[in-house]
Amino acid sequence: MEKIYSNNFIETSNNLNPKGETVRFLLNYSKALSVISYNELKFESLLN
Repeated sequence: MEKIYSNNFIETSNNLNPKGETVRFLLNYSKALSVISYNELKFESLLN
């Protein structure tokens, strides 16, 4: 059963081509994201 699923994933993963717009969105989001740790707490904020 493992071989069936892994073969299907390999065949479909070769066809993954994200649009340039999607890549730009993710990169800009990651640049704007700020994570601050304070006493074992994590605060996330967007710097836009």
